[in-house]
Amino acid sequence: MTISPQQDRRERELDAARRISEALFQHLSVEELVEQGLKIALEVVNGQAGSVLLAKPETKELVFYHAIGDKAPRPGTAFPWTEGIAGSVFAKGEPMVVQDAKSDQRHLEKIDQNTGFNTQDMIALPLKRWEGHPIGVLEVMNKQDGRLDQDDVAILTIIASFTALSIEQARLFQEAKLAEVACILGDIGHDVKNLLMPVLCGASLLKDEIDEVFTEMKSPVPAKAQKSHDLCNEVIEMLSNNARRIQDRVKEIADCVKGLSSAPKFSSCKMAHVVASVFDTLKLFAQEKGITLHHEGIDDLPPIQADEGRLFNAFYNLVNNAVTEVPTGGTITIRGNIHTADHTLQIEVVDTGRGMPAEIRDSLFTTSAMSKKKGGTGLGTKIVKDVIEAHSGKISVQSEVNVGTTFFIHLPLGPHPASTASSSN
Repeated sequence: MTISPQQDRRERELDAARRISEALFQHLSVEELVEQGLKIALEVVNGQAGSVLLAKPETKELVFYHAIGDKAPRPGTAFPWTEGIAGSVFAKGEPMVVQDAKSDQRHLEKIDQNTGFNTQDMIALPLKRWEGHPIGVLEVMNKQDGRLDQDDVAILTIIASFTALSIEQARLFQEAKLAEVACILGDIGHDVKNLLMPVLCGASLLKDEIDEVFTEMKSPVPAKAQKSHDLCNEVIEMLSNNARRIQDRVKEIADCVKGLSSAPKFSSCKMAHVVASVFDTLKLFAQEKGITLHHEGIDDLPPIQADEGRLFNAFYNLVNNAVTEVPTGGTITIRGNIHTADHTLQIEVVDTGRGMPAEIRDSLFTTSAMSKKKGGTGLGTKIVKDVIEAHSGKISVQSEVNVGTTFFIHLPLGPHPASTASSSN
């Protein structure tokens, strides 16, 4: 019995719907669901490669969330959502079939150049929320037994709908969990704030007591006594400073619970002071592990408009993470210089640690970031990324296993837009 093209298409549509439905009921994570949906999309139309791009409203970009293919773009690769065939589909909210990508002026040739992939034909479909607003784009490229056409669009529309549904469900679930966590953090924050008060008071009393003891002490070895006195004062100051920083962070948590997410407070800031504060806080920890902390060129950098407290949190996370990865005898170096090409400060955080495998390095600043540490969450790198982006900066990473890791941070030299706007009001 001969099967008509219409019957064949209908059977393929039903098979695609069945398979994606089964995936939805397997309690997979959103990353696994997106991967499964993309795999099914490629199989049912016999495509060579595909990707799911999600919209990032803060920067008005489309970001590669997941990609399949021998020369797939790295997760986190982004471009303006007004550019490319994907940008056109995202804006119009309608699928598009392109049978010769090279002749289409909207095709982003730079993506192919960066990956080495050769896009021939493609279908791009919008991923939409229930109310119809696009949240991203699903792309399938290079049909291996012909050219992608409207028949393939019908099948892929089903898969795109289920993929968007799974992403939306994950978003709603995450929002519900965050609301629950916020309530718990509010209680914890209140308790931590109360517990820190005796720490601060105790540190102050201890300093007064030690100062008095050393003043009255008649030591046969004055130099040794002075060294001990200086160390005690240094440790007490470190405890006091960090207790105050914890109090500030707790206040941020409390504000967040109340729905008062605080904006960065921009003022004149010297990177030398930020780096010195981070090194002072982690000096004893690094010494205990036999690791050297030092900086190069930081003292020569001009002031920038920044939120010093948030920059401290970002660089603290980077250095603290590095200390746990660098073996005894290793180094952590923070280098600074002025990058004239884009008028920014370029800060490098370089360590001689164990480095990161490619899969962790490439996902580091994406929604699927993972930690290689036991019990790690990847939250530290999210904090760093959020801080840098709040300063209109950029961050990237290079890492090689058994060689080390370097983070590259670019911060604008000129006045920050937020600080300029507030000063003109």
